Amino acid sequence: MQEKQTRSYIFAALAILAWSSASTAFKLSLEHFTPIGLLCFSALIATLFLLIYNAIASPRAFCNLPANCLKSLPAGLLNPFLYYVLLFTAYSRLRAQEAQALNYTWAIVLSLFSVLLLKEKFRLKDLLMLLLSFFGVMIISTKGQLHKLQFDDALGTALALGSSVIWALYWIISLKDKRESTLKLQYNFLVGFILIMLYAILSRAPLLQAKAVLHQALFTGLWVGIFEMGLTFVLWLKALELTENTAKISNLIFVTPFLSLLLIRSVLGETIHPATIVGLSLIVASNLIQKSGFFTRKTKNSRRRSRRNQS
Repeated sequence: MQEKQTRSYIFAALAILAWSSASTAFKLSLEHFTPIGLLCFSALIATLFLLIYNAIASPRAFCNLPANCLKSLPAGLLNPFLYYVLLFTAYSRLRAQEAQALNYTWAIVLSLFSVLLLKEKFRLKDLLMLLLSFFGVMIISTKGQLHKLQFDDALGTALALGSSVIWALYWIISLKDKRESTLKLQYNFLVGFILIMLYAILSRAPLLQAKAVLHQALFTGLWVGIFEMGLTFVLWLKALELTENTAKISNLIFVTPFLSLLLIRSVLGETIHPATIVGLSLIVASNLIQKSGFFTRKTKNSRRRSRRNQS
């Protein structure tokens, strides 16, 4: 049992390290690719990886291909198609530190969708943590100049926040899909990649920047396809499958944005604005408190003390 938990932590650590490099890889890739170009190439790599992985790991990987593709149509439209269109466009407009911090509002958005779509109870804690997260977003977006309410790039901010909405919707749909995790991920990416290619062809969108260096474009795009989309999801799913405590593993994901800031500073050379650290800390804190039983325990303890005082 202890060996399984150790393996779970190893898989989780590898996934976190890989995801921590994503923001830096996005910015480096977008020096050579357009957002649509990066999505086309990285989604192709991720789809091929998942197809090969499932062909080896699951004998049922390609059973009922048409039915599985049809079932994955809504999820594939959301992720990888719409999610990464918004996210990559946001990264092309914003500094990496801002885009990745704003994208981490997805966990709070997910809690709201759980209330609306899964009929979960909306608690006072949810409202308070939503307001705390929103305050963090405002600090990041205005670089701490809240009294001015001036956004450097309002569209980029809206796209980064919009990507968190798409991601939360994707997870709600995935929760209702009872297929094996890596199998449904494979079909989601397969369908999503087809949609991406159709969009690229019909829109005639350019795929490469004018000053693209081909070998650098291929390397960074390969990195995004493997370590942001394909392999890392498999590692994370393995970590959740092996753990004895899903909450402990899930909460480790919030280490990622802080490790990401270190890479953004060291590789991209961005000066990390104090407002980014403050705002990101508020967003992460709101996510962790929202997922914990802190307020519930506090309320129960207060009720117990009240009963004792009355007696």
